[in-house]
Amino acid sequence: MASAREMRLRIRSVRNIAQVTRALEAVSASRGRKAMQAVMATRPYATKAWQVLKHIAKQPGHENLHPLLTRRPEVRNTLVVVISGDRGLAGAYNANVIRFVLRRFGSYPNPVYYITVGRKGRDLLLRRRQKVVAEFSNLPAAPSFADVSAIGRLAVDEFLEGRADEVFIVYTDFVNMIRQETVVKKLLPLEVDKEERVEAFNSARPSIAATYIYEPSERLILDEIVPRFTALQVYQAILESLASEHAARMVTMRNANENALELVEQLKLEYNKVRQQTITSDMLDIVGGANALEQGQQRPMAE
Repeated sequence: MASAREMRLRIRSVRNIAQVTRALEAVSASRGRKAMQAVMATRPYATKAWQVLKHIAKQPGHENLHPLLTRRPEVRNTLVVVISGDRGLAGAYNANVIRFVLRRFGSYPNPVYYITVGRKGRDLLLRRRQKVVAEFSNLPAAPSFADVSAIGRLAVDEFLEGRADEVFIVYTDFVNMIRQETVVKKLLPLEVDKEERVEAFNSARPSIAATYIYEPSERLILDEIVPRFTALQVYQAILESLASEHAARMVTMRNANENALELVEQLKLEYNKVRQQTITSDMLDIVGGANALEQGQQRPMAE
């Protein structure tokens, strides 16, 4: 059994850890609120932009409207943009993202290569011998669209230049401070969801998408909004992932702080037991010594 001094040192070290986890929880809570505000501020615009893109994808002859809407006859290469965190101490946040990616694309029928956003995702994918062609890390705590526009532009260029025949993005969707879900979205080529096709087919009055009239030029407008709205989806995914990361880290640090305080109470009980045993042993030694001394004094008198 550990000595009383060792127990005191353990209690002190666990208390220091509890102070660190409590500070990290407070920091993550503050950053999480800011990230959540950024998500809520941009989500309506990003959602509407996505609806516009899907509406364009429903247009008659949409594959001839813009190259980003053109479906390749044969898919030979797939690009996946993976968004994770730069730091750990967020529980299973980063591991869940990579586990989802490997489960979804690990046995994909055609070659897959990755663009990673976040150092943890890059390291985990490289450790599993996956092909990573570009990585973006150390983003600002509150990134702007200009900070991450290069990521979306790179994904668009990979598709336009023919190196990738389809582009997916994997990120963590922020639901609330307790719940976050890892999801995958197909960015390019843009296509209507199967559920929407089935709903339109089964509907008694199928909704026909209104045809847009473009001014001043269809080509100029689509060349501007389709790549920009596609990059906007990447930006929104990064904001969602940042909010999810801070929420996961806050919950993890809260649990770690509670566990540390609980461990301190257990160590205090063990420390008190050790002290009690030490005091009892010392008292027994004193009593034994006193008895021996008394017996030693009485023996000469008896002689």
